[in-house]
Amino acid sequence: MIVGCPKEIKPQEFRVGMTPNAATEAVAHGHTVLIETGAGLGAGFDDAAYIDAGAKIAATAADVFAKADMIVKVKEPQPAERKMLREGQLLFTYLHLAPDPEQTKDLLASGCTAIAYETVTDKSGGLPLLAPMSEVAGRLAPQVGAWTLQKANGGRGVLMGGVPGVGPAKVMVIGGGVVGTHAAKIAAGMGADVTVLDRSLPRMRYLDDVFGGQFKTQFASTGNIAELAMEADMVIGAVLIPGAAAPKLLTRAQLSTMKPGAALVDVAIDQGGCFETSKATTHADPVYDVDGIMHYCVANMPGAVARTSTIALGNATMPFLLALADKGWKQACEDDAHLLNGLNVHAGQLTYYAVGKALGIDVLSPQLALKS
Repeated sequence: MIVGCPKEIKPQEFRVGMTPNAATEAVAHGHTVLIETGAGLGAGFDDAAYIDAGAKIAATAADVFAKADMIVKVKEPQPAERKMLREGQLLFTYLHLAPDPEQTKDLLASGCTAIAYETVTDKSGGLPLLAPMSEVAGRLAPQVGAWTLQKANGGRGVLMGGVPGVGPAKVMVIGGGVVGTHAAKIAAGMGADVTVLDRSLPRMRYLDDVFGGQFKTQFASTGNIAELAMEADMVIGAVLIPGAAAPKLLTRAQLSTMKPGAALVDVAIDQGGCFETSKATTHADPVYDVDGIMHYCVANMPGAVARTSTIALGNATMPFLLALADKGWKQACEDDAHLLNGLNVHAGQLTYYAVGKALGIDVLSPQLALKS
């Protein structure tokens, strides 16, 4: 198979879909790897590193899309990239289709087969290709939130850990999954007063057993969220419903009850955001003000630490990438039901129920797509 990796073109996206290590493995399996020139520079990998790995360098993204059987990326294909996809081509990347009807429409029109990192599962019910980026985004959230809280950036001017005689920032983390747990650990490590809210009692018991003393837990009821929001200096939205649009947990009306200059960090913005006033921003212009509350809603947060993120993502995607290249997508998905859960689009039809429900589009079961 010819495996192609174009340079990411989403604003301020510095990650790359394949590391030189992944290229080495794919070449060793007998495949041709085609990397767009400069694709890895943002993550610290120059063309020479890919050439040493046995890959070939393409002059343009158009060359990669024209020649590759499988396209491997990080972020969802942008409009210009979607025009280059073709019938029968395999796309393996993050898609986040539920809040993105235009991308969904274009992928269906292209006739490609698209497997989304964020809906591939594992035996424990986890999301192994989302987890490494969730870990990065979770650990990054208090860091960018602390920056947003600085007065020069529009925030309250509150130091996360306080100082002797001055109390620390109060941080509310909504969601106790991978993102929320890592966010709470880092925020608590910075000295903040942290409360994690979740609806799963077993999850809260786990967090209390493992991290008891580092941060508090509360049930994520509407009343508790509203009450804690009034006291919070920072709210981190870390809620995920796999493949579906994120629920709205803070309304615009509630912003008026919050402290002026408080920071909202919406890590769920890829799935539409979990605050009513959230809208996607970029690293170039990350923060905006609504009713005196500062919003940090960068849609590709891990791109800020591109080298760490690229290597972490590459470690997770490599086994699946090799299975798809070695066997073709149909056999690979027949052999691995967890990889089949990643199938979102095939030959002009949507194959993921949560996306279809969010967008009002009929869905073909992935099992039937295998037989088509």
